[in-house]
Amino acid sequence: MNDFALEGMHVAIAMVLLLLLVIGFILFYKNRLSKTSGEALRQKYAGDNSQAARNKYPEVNVFKLTQPVWLFGLVAALLMTLFAFSWTAYDERVDIPEGALDFEEEIEIEPPRTAKPPPPPPPPPPPVIEEVPEEEIEEEDEPVFLDQTIDEETVIEEPEAPVEEDAPPPPPPPPPPPPAEEEIFKVVEQMPRFPGCEESGGTKEEIAKCAEDKMLQFIYKNLKYPAIARENGVDGMVVLQFVVDKSGNVTDAKIVRDIGAGCGDAAMKVVNQMPQWVPGKQRGRAVKVLYTLPVRFKLEG
Repeated sequence: MNDFALEGMHVAIAMVLLLLLVIGFILFYKNRLSKTSGEALRQKYAGDNSQAARNKYPEVNVFKLTQPVWLFGLVAALLMTLFAFSWTAYDERVDIPEGALDFEEEIEIEPPRTAKPPPPPPPPPPPVIEEVPEEEIEEEDEPVFLDQTIDEETVIEEPEAPVEEDAPPPPPPPPPPPPAEEEIFKVVEQMPRFPGCEESGGTKEEIAKCAEDKMLQFIYKNLKYPAIARENGVDGMVVLQFVVDKSGNVTDAKIVRDIGAGCGDAAMKVVNQMPQWVPGKQRGRAVKVLYTLPVRFKLEG
């Protein structure tokens, strides 16, 4: 990037100087011609009756400058063309550490969050068996049998309708169970990938490799090495985790391992700037996937 800025500045300065030179050339000859007044020329050639004096004053004959002006314009055009062709743009070089996605050691990674089933209800208390004492039937409590025979002279009265008492209100329905969290997978059939390789037309492995390269280019192009880490010689690997949701958005980013001196925050800033990913799929449907990303900080020299 610095090479491009330096080269472009040189070309821009040269073209500005050339333009100022052309403007100065025009103003110089304009000023030179304007200093010759018509009255002075008439007095100078008052006694000259030649054909040349009557047709044209040599001092204001602009056609005598045709050849030098034409040559100057040709040189200026050639120089401007040369400057335009010398404007060279260089692609920005992104230094990606070797083995950027390799873990140096085994790192404990938190398992993905899954929906926890609600706890089972407590068991009912065991039934209490109470002993019921036997009651002795006394003679006074013997049942009395009534004669309920009906003949033609028996009058049957209509029974009175029972008075309905106010029924108690029904109990409120139980509250709905809380919505279960969607399962977050760690490994799926089609892992989420960085965008930009969908139309490459290669195999599944080639598309995955292309997406990995584009992700590394994005990370190390936007990653800023913290000044405090550079001054104190801090380098190493920062490990981050984030979730790629069903729409490909990068969410819930967090630092799993940090080396200090602001390196973790610098890597987190780059992750939060990532564009929308191609979401992961399990059995043909988009799912949430937990992604673990190592970011290496390496001092040059």
